Amino acid sequence: MGVSAIRAPTGDGATVVTSQKVREGRADDYERWQERTNHAVRAFDGFEGTEIYPPGAGEEREWVVVFRFSRIDLLTAWLESGERQELLAQGRPLFDGTPTQEVLVGGTPPPPDEEAVTAVISHEVRPGREEDFMRWQDKALKAQEKYPGFMGTELFKPVEGIQDNWVVVFRFDTHEHLDEWLASGAREKLLDEGRDYFYSYDVRKVESAFSGWFRFGEGADEAVPPSWKQAMTVVLALYPTVMVLNLTVGFELDELGLPGYIGLFIGNMLSVSILTWLLMPLVNRVLAFWLAPSRARSVRTHVAGAALVMLCWGLCILIFGLTTTD
Repeated sequence: MGVSAIRAPTGDGATVVTSQKVREGRADDYERWQERTNHAVRAFDGFEGTEIYPPGAGEEREWVVVFRFSRIDLLTAWLESGERQELLAQGRPLFDGTPTQEVLVGGTPPPPDEEAVTAVISHEVRPGREEDFMRWQDKALKAQEKYPGFMGTELFKPVEGIQDNWVVVFRFDTHEHLDEWLASGAREKLLDEGRDYFYSYDVRKVESAFSGWFRFGEGADEAVPPSWKQAMTVVLALYPTVMVLNLTVGFELDELGLPGYIGLFIGNMLSVSILTWLLMPLVNRVLAFWLAPSRARSVRTHVAGAALVMLCWGLCILIFGLTTTD
């Protein structure tokens, strides 16, 4: 696995984004191998967390794993360690092709509660065209800013003596908005122009909706659930929360004569707080058999969990229907 290290202007943290395509039919073996890797990396100084992203819709068996460390030297110690080399040797029969990775030094990560879809693009810049590439990247940024959902970008320069690739990281609020930009005519035109400045580029997507509400196990190193499960589970906790707040706090706020926009703000603040620190952790534990990708590996489990959530939806509707009808 080749190492591609990049540096941002600010920050001390270091992140490695790895991408590997898994052989057909070996996904379960790969997940077990990744669990062993996650267990091993926890023992290294500076380790802060792992995020695992299974292949998304339309992506062919490509898994993305993010390891976060407090400093680049501590991340390098993990990357060059004998434990990791041994794990890579064990996992090689599971990989379809050579895994790739980029190391991002510094940078400005999004807030932990911010929803975002991230694209990590590695460029092999032509020698002597670095200034042209940077001007081209500024031009690309101006084009990106016009597209809906754009949240920001960072350019990571090469580290002398380690590697030559430049990496651009940009974020959109949804997968749909990111795909809209990636497939746009404006970007295609920019790529045609940019080929004068770089030989090749690779694109990887890192996505996670409601990621702050879904954590399983130590170090938050379990893969997040699929988006449809996240949405179903959030609705399960959100609906009764909003109904109870409307029947209690909402009634009292109306009695006080507060403007509607103030009451809505207070209600939103209370409902998000209740979900984040009370209900979602509880729901996660109860539905972990269905939400955690490493546990929900059969169609029967997927169907049973979805049926249970829909049954709970129905019970909530029935209860509030019986208790609130005049």
